[in-house]
Amino acid sequence: MALTVTNTNTLTLLNILNHNTASQAATMKQLSTGKRINTGKDDPAGLIALQTLNAELTAVSAALTSNQRTDAMLSIADSSIGEISTLLGDIERIVASSASKANITDTELATNQSQIDNALTAIDRIVSTTNFNGKRLLDGSLAIDTSGVSGNSYLSNMRVYSRSQSTSDTTMSLSRVASAQLASATFAFAGGAARTSGTTSVAIKGALGNATVSLASGLTQAQIVTAINAVKAQTGVSAIQNSTNIKLNSSQYGTDAFISVDVLSGGKINTTYGTATTDSNTTNDVQSIVRQAGKDVNLTVNGQTASADGMSVVYSSGGVNVSFTVSDDFGKGNTGATTTTSFVVKASGGATFQLGTTSGTSETIGIDSLGTYSLAGGDSTKKLSELKSGGLVSLKTDLAGAMNTIRNAITDVASTRGRLGGFQKYQVQGSINALQVAQTGLTDAASVIGDTDFAVATAKLNQDTVLIQSAMQLMGIANSQTAQILSLLK
Repeated sequence: MALTVTNTNTLTLLNILNHNTASQAATMKQLSTGKRINTGKDDPAGLIALQTLNAELTAVSAALTSNQRTDAMLSIADSSIGEISTLLGDIERIVASSASKANITDTELATNQSQIDNALTAIDRIVSTTNFNGKRLLDGSLAIDTSGVSGNSYLSNMRVYSRSQSTSDTTMSLSRVASAQLASATFAFAGGAARTSGTTSVAIKGALGNATVSLASGLTQAQIVTAINAVKAQTGVSAIQNSTNIKLNSSQYGTDAFISVDVLSGGKINTTYGTATTDSNTTNDVQSIVRQAGKDVNLTVNGQTASADGMSVVYSSGGVNVSFTVSDDFGKGNTGATTTTSFVVKASGGATFQLGTTSGTSETIGIDSLGTYSLAGGDSTKKLSELKSGGLVSLKTDLAGAMNTIRNAITDVASTRGRLGGFQKYQVQGSINALQVAQTGLTDAASVIGDTDFAVATAKLNQDTVLIQSAMQLMGIANSQTAQILSLLK
């Protein structure tokens, strides 16, 4: 190679040195930031993928935080509802213990009523004070709005558990297909003047429980009716007298309501003409009654058959989940009663939660009031508040009604708690689990694309350092070639 002033070797080495120095600077930046992609030029395609993953990760993290808050909110509601359930159980125990008037004094009855009053006050206090982040949870503030219910004499005890996310209202058209029926049976085939002959002992069984009734000799139909009705709070079975016999009826409608009678001893009834107990004709005798059940009302809602228990109806379709009680006139088809009615579930109210990362994952649930003025009221029972002193079903007024009311209230609370628990377990916690998995997966994917591999980067840094040092030493050699030209001029 000719010796010239222009030293191309130096220029070549300088370019290489600059390239290696830039590579070293980029590697040092990756190591200091922990990010493989710090600018768009580092990896254009990777940057686009990373930004997309980070956007998804941000949405998932926000949804996860929201669901965790929802879970905490529902846990608070569940805890309070559990305490209400405990109080209702105490009230049921007090009502049941007050049913045996023969072995309880008026003072004890008054004390029991006082305990019930205190328990009902405690329930209302829990309802009014249970809140999350300033929002009351159990006082009806989070109920889904309806129309056509207030003033509709055919509907009561309406509870809307969820609604669709449509911005339009949902009309619910009801049509009765078949009437509900009480369980009924004939207790005694005897004329109005017939009397029991000898002592008769019978076990009467109904939906509320069992009771043994002892009928003394010589009782008339009216006295037998009185004896059976004296234990109807325990059995849920009542008796009425007509011209030819005694009819037994369940206090509630539906297949769960039943009547069963076992004659334990006796059972002879004298005829109107005073037939002796030795008469071989048993037509007028008290007979055991095999289980006789009632029938649930058969309704369609928007053309679909709804689930019914007596007069209580549950319907779920298209995101709408409701329960309500139909009146006796509507449910059992009294003469002149209509066979259709309707109401509207409004596209407003309730508690809306976004369970996922898109608007399509929203769910709206309703939490109706659990105050004593709202609970029970189905199947012709009174509201729970009527158990208070002076109420329509207080201990002194109507023990049988008190028992039916408290049991309906327990069912209402259990239903609300169960539905909220189901939403919390299967939707909220299920969403939390899915989001946590997605968060982990997205984080791993973003890390693979965007994070620095320290092992690779450290090796690259060492390589760049060696190449820079080598280039600098070679530049020294190249520069010495120019100095050799001067030696020729000596």
